[in-house]
Amino acid sequence: MWLLFAFLSAALLGFYDAFKKQSLKDNAVLPVLFLNTLFSSLVFLPFILLSRVAPEGVQGGLFWVPEADWQTHGYIVLKSFIVLASWIFGYFGMKHLPLTIVGPINATRPVMVLVGAMLLFGERLNLYQWIGVALAVLSFFMLSRSGKKEGIDFKHNRWIFFIVMAAVTGAVSGLYDKYLMKQLNPMLVQSWYNIYQVFIMCPVILLLWMPKRKESTPFRWKWTIPLISLFLCAADFVYFYSLSLPDSMISIVSMVRRGSVVVSFLFGAMVFREKNLKSKAIDLILVLIGMFFLYLGTK
Repeated sequence: MWLLFAFLSAALLGFYDAFKKQSLKDNAVLPVLFLNTLFSSLVFLPFILLSRVAPEGVQGGLFWVPEADWQTHGYIVLKSFIVLASWIFGYFGMKHLPLTIVGPINATRPVMVLVGAMLLFGERLNLYQWIGVALAVLSFFMLSRSGKKEGIDFKHNRWIFFIVMAAVTGAVSGLYDKYLMKQLNPMLVQSWYNIYQVFIMCPVILLLWMPKRKESTPFRWKWTIPLISLFLCAADFVYFYSLSLPDSMISIVSMVRRGSVVVSFLFGAMVFREKNLKSKAIDLILVLIGMFFLYLGTK
């Protein structure tokens, strides 16, 4: 059952990426990101408030948000900063790059998580996992060749750097999730880190975007903006719920979630009419094969 929820989370993430791409098209990045954090926090705020007045029989349920001390909230604030850093890099990169390039790069996050676990936790990779890592590196190299056909130089393009940094900080967030889920309630983490992100984004909007908003791309409201938050909240909720089920494996869940690249790739091809799909599809297949080998290595 937990694997089914992981696949559902992956599908929701694919739609999340597509709505994010559409919302960022010819639009100001920081206001879109701020509204995403705001709408996401509004989704979870009622659960926090209702949990404070919930009767004892309801406490401990699926949507219950327990109280926590200041030290615990400190851990959640740190997660907010990590996730927000990943989003800032990712939003700017996605605005300026094709979705069919962004998706496969983001799909390499499980490889980064594995390498991070090896460096931080002393984990050893087996043969299947090394094959998965090698295929991910090969796919990244081939993707750079596909990008050159569209005038995108991976070595000197700052938006490629932004997407890579988004993937790296996203991998850090995944490793941190592994630590947090051992000791904290999933709803506690998900609800509060969204709310803390709003407070972090307020000075960013006021100090960085507002003074120069007339000199940059203007902000335009799009109906896809609230859909970013709705699909992200749903995807993360299913993700955390999957991790809370007995016998669930975070390594497999994280890899399955990166299968969202299939959905986002189809959106890039069919909705955004992006180019060089044949060569990018080969790169995507390499990524997926690499993920399969990572899965074999975790069995």
